[in-house]
Amino acid sequence: MSRKNTVSFKPKQVVKKLLTVLNERARDVIVGRYGLGTSTKKETLESIGGKYGITRERVRQIENHALATIRKSEDFGKEKASFEEIRTLIHSLGCLVAEEDLLAHVSSDQNVRNAIHFMLVLGDAFIHEKEDEHFKKHWCIDADLSGKIKGSLKKIYESLSDDDLISDPDMVKSFLGYIEDVSDEFKSEEIVKRWLSVSKKIKKNPLGEWGKTESPNVSAKGIRDYAYLVLRRHGSPIHFREVAKAIEGVFGKKAHIATTHNELIKDKRFVLVGRGLYALTEWGYARGVVKDVIRDVIEKSGPLSKKEVIEKVLKERYVKENTILVNLQNPKYFKRQKDGTYTVIK
Repeated sequence: MSRKNTVSFKPKQVVKKLLTVLNERARDVIVGRYGLGTSTKKETLESIGGKYGITRERVRQIENHALATIRKSEDFGKEKASFEEIRTLIHSLGCLVAEEDLLAHVSSDQNVRNAIHFMLVLGDAFIHEKEDEHFKKHWCIDADLSGKIKGSLKKIYESLSDDDLISDPDMVKSFLGYIEDVSDEFKSEEIVKRWLSVSKKIKKNPLGEWGKTESPNVSAKGIRDYAYLVLRRHGSPIHFREVAKAIEGVFGKKAHIATTHNELIKDKRFVLVGRGLYALTEWGYARGVVKDVIRDVIEKSGPLSKKEVIEKVLKERYVKENTILVNLQNPKYFKRQKDGTYTVIK
């Protein structure tokens, strides 16, 4: 079932009325270009040109002349209230909004969305900004505010590291710290998140955390990336079987147990800390087998007693004390001194 439109007028009827001022060919060009007929697909200049046996540039000229004709018409003037309602809607959404978000907000009906899009093109109050490397296609009604918003989006992107993942509240707070001289009416979390969604450089990962779009922690593509998000959300070491199960449960991605284990072994983001238990390297766990961990803790702290070695290693690995002792007593790697402490054999 289609969601009810969020505007009081009927966009398709308004557009149908506006098109009556055009001759048949001009009307056909506009209907095709903007998907205003029985088909919602928008035709290219080339496809329309092929239909009439004219160049794409001639089609463009017909389109531009048709738009100008509509804007000069009496019927266009009579629809001032409808265009003002769209302007008011865009203002309520933050004065700047991605085209896809704006049209989705208006209606779930593609015919209605196409009609609204055509009215946006016609309206003098609406500023259209094309898609580029930084931003999605968007519409605004305040050029000055638009500049401030996009400037802040670039600054917040530059402030992020590749590994940063930020919650909604923190991202909103951070964004508001960069933007200046903005009315309090626009400082709501809903509007700021809508502004953030205009950027192509930052976005949310599947768990709703913001970060750089190119980061594997945000644009998760494989088992390793999904495993990282699972472990990060869990907050403590977890068995690879549970990692595979969580990937399927949370993300709906098929994760074979053996494959998951192999992927975790290969990736430096993960550390094996026990029998099948994995932690994130960023949590501070040392890499390597138990022998390597013992060596690291002794080199960092200096000579240690047997008890001290066990305590420190157990913070890094989920293993039995006896496993630590067997490794510690290996004379190839460690030496017990007269005072009972252990050192590393160089």
